[in-house]
Amino acid sequence: MDNIITFEDFTKVDLRIGTIVEVNDFPEARHPAYQLKIDFGDLGVKTSSAQITTRYEKEGLLHKQIVAVVNFPKKQIAKFMSECLVLGAVDGKDVILLNPQIKVKNGSTVS
Repeated sequence: MDNIITFEDFTKVDLRIGTIVEVNDFPEARHPAYQLKIDFGDLGVKTSSAQITTRYEKEGLLHKQIVAVVNFPKKQIAKFMSECLVLGAVDGKDVILLNPQIKVKNGSTVS
């Protein structure tokens, strides 16, 4: 491993649980993606672009809890502003979303 970080580096990453409350197609994206609105409880609703169209249908994503990084700066993707990074395991072109096995409170921290 070349990119060793310290525990202090890791603690700077704010990982939270959120629930997807809206899913829209994102035809302007360079690679197939959805526009997501995710409820993080007290942190509010944040937007994200996610390249998860090969494995997930829009209807199946609604009300699904996910893990996301919420303390990155906002990023402009085409005409869309992404406010968080949804996490998933990458398997070729597939992304398998990370999510809790049991429903938890939106905004819960992940460590």
